[in-house]
Amino acid sequence: MATTTARAADANANARDLELLDKLAQARKDLSVQIAKRIVGQQDVVENLVAAILAGGHVLLIGVPGLAKTLMIQTLSQALDLSYSRVQFTPDLMPSDITGTELLEDDGTGRKQFRFTKGPVFANIILADEINRAPPKTQAALLEAMQEHKVTASGQTYQLPEPFFVLATQNPIEHEGTYHLPEAQLDRFMFELTVGYPSKEEEEQIVSQTTSAYKADIKPVLRGDEIIEMQQLVRRMPAPPSVVEYAVQLARSTRPGEPGASPEIRKYVSYGSGPRAGQNLVLGAKARAAMDGRSIPDLDDIRTVVPVVLRHRVVMNFQAEAEGVTVDKLLKL
Repeated sequence: MATTTARAADANANARDLELLDKLAQARKDLSVQIAKRIVGQQDVVENLVAAILAGGHVLLIGVPGLAKTLMIQTLSQALDLSYSRVQFTPDLMPSDITGTELLEDDGTGRKQFRFTKGPVFANIILADEINRAPPKTQAALLEAMQEHKVTASGQTYQLPEPFFVLATQNPIEHEGTYHLPEAQLDRFMFELTVGYPSKEEEEQIVSQTTSAYKADIKPVLRGDEIIEMQQLVRRMPAPPSVVEYAVQLARSTRPGEPGASPEIRKYVSYGSGPRAGQNLVLGAKARAAMDGRSIPDLDDIRTVVPVVLRHRVVMNFQAEAEGVTVDKLLKL
């Protein structure tokens, strides 16, 4: 009897998961429609943003000014009906400007006491705009938040709202007044996405749309609790041993000290990706499969996320820089 009951419970759970998977696939289409009302093109970037959110990861967007990186993130937060906070990173930004600070206040009885005032990090989606403009001490203020989803101030720990994502932007062409992001922080970003220039037709549409009276009406597609439920579904999705093995093999193949490393890796790479790369390859593959309505990821899903997972985790050496060999070129070898 107990066995029959357990089987019935498993069948119900599987049915719920399949229903949720269908809902997720439809939500992916609805999100694309809503975001396209305001963002022209950049479909791959949008797809990877959604995949990272479903996998519970953070994203670093690299692109020159004027490519609507900030607008894209703001639009995504509206379509997901999540609280949104934008932090403009500058050289004089302090850690407390992000996490919050304690203020001395009157408690109403004439006595003074400290009260913690929450900073902009207490939101569902945090836009860290031009993150490399702040000094390392301030950048480090995000590390605990990104990894643990909490903030510690004056010995007290404060939980951040769920779901929680840091979506950061970085300008690749301007280096004056900027600071290199520590490798430990770069590794916290699940994906690094490159936002490229639009095509001629897309640019004409952008100019026409943004110089008219057109105003996009963004309708929410998902709520926060639904996103958390979908994140849990992605985690529950089984990854075949062949997929896990392939992900680990790819991550290890970027390390020049590995016996199976290619001659190009040994020649041009100083440090390869760590274990978090393999984890994010599998999670990214699961999210991409779920977005297609599939319950099991395959090797093609892994290949789809390889560039965005590995490009910021592989440290090139001086010889690579001298010969103009980039990480993206190396990953295609």
